[in-house]
Amino acid sequence: MKKYEIGYTTGVFDMLHVGHLNILRRAKEQCNFLIVGVSTDELVKEYKGKSPIIPFSERLEMVAALQCVDMVVPQRDRDKFAAWGNYKFDAMFVGDDWKGNELFIEVEKRLNKEGVEVIYFPYTKNTSSTILREKLNVI
Repeated sequence: MKKYEIGYTTGVFDMLHVGHLNILRRAKEQCNFLIVGVSTDELVKEYKGKSPIIPFSERLEMVAALQCVDMVVPQRDRDKFAAWGNYKFDAMFVGDDWKGNELFIEVEKRLNKEGVEVIYFPYTKNTSSTILREKLNVI
């Protein structure tokens, strides 16, 4: 029996890579139903200052095709508490590169009050969309 009923995680999932798969697989190992929020192009541009290489509709389709993902939703803003209001997940999974981030400190406090656990997974070293983008720029 899995520890959580509904799990939730989000990401850009640009240039889908093994780091993304690691988080999604580990999340699914802990919950019966995994909801994944895929950031819209507009949201990514707003908070990262750059557009994803892969368009939103294609990133959404690729994440939805993964066996470990039960439901894919657009992430139009970074308000995790509002997402909880919509999806009523009992666990949120996050890469540990976000641990200690001001946004997540506050979100974790609010979600914990609602009985939601925030679980941080180790970041996959040497693999990220940023690293892939840098390598492509060199080429």
